[in-house]
Amino acid sequence: MFGKRTRIHISVAPLLLDPMNKIYGYSRVSTSKQLSDSQIALLNRAGCDETFVEVQSGANRKRPKLEKLLGKLREGDTILVVKLDRLSRSLQDLLSISREIEEKGAHLRSLQDPLIDTTSPNGKLIFGIFAVIAEYERDIIRVRTLDGLAAARARGQHLGRQEALNQEQKDKLIKLRCSGQSLREIAQTFGVSKTTIQCYVRLADVP
Repeated sequence: MFGKRTRIHISVAPLLLDPMNKIYGYSRVSTSKQLSDSQIALLNRAGCDETFVEVQSGANRKRPKLEKLLGKLREGDTILVVKLDRLSRSLQDLLSISREIEEKGAHLRSLQDPLIDTTSPNGKLIFGIFAVIAEYERDIIRVRTLDGLAAARARGQHLGRQEALNQEQKDKLIKLRCSGQSLREIAQTFGVSKTTIQCYVRLADVP
C-alpha cells in the first residue's frame, strides 16, 4: 500500500487574455544542479509569452530575473508560476511581491494553487486573508517580545549593552580626573578607550 508512488497531474489550459496583454512565466530553482524544464514546459503550455528562469534561493529577495520581470509588467499583464513557493518562501515576501504586481495593475496566478488567481474576486479575497494573517503574526511576535522584556526586567536582568565600567570604577575615574590625570592615562588604567572615559566624564559634568 505504501510502496506505490502517486503522481500529481496538473491540468493546464491556456489563459485567455486580451491580445495586448502579456503572460509572463516565472521559474525558480535553488541551485544550478536542479532542472526547471518541467516548470518551463507547464508554463509554455499555459500560453506564456516569455518565461524568466531564476537560479536563486527563494529566501533571497534580491533576484535579478524577478526584478527584471516586475519592471516589464504593464497594466493587464499576468505573472504565472507553477507553485507559489517558486515565487517566494515567506508570506511577508509573497505579500510584498503581490502588492507590487497589483500596483502595476497586473495579476498573479499559480497553476498548482488554483485559489491564487488575482484576476478573480476569490483570488483577491485569498490575498486579503493572507494580509490579515501576516498582520496577526506580527502582532503576536510584538506582544511576545514585550512580554519577554518585561519578564527579564522583573528578574533583574540588565537589557541592552553591558557598561564598560561598574559604578565603583566610574566613581574612581571621576576622582582621578579631578586629581588632574589625563583622559589617556585614565583609559590605560581601566583598559578602555579614551572615548569611553570622555563619555563618563561628560555625564558627570567634570572638566
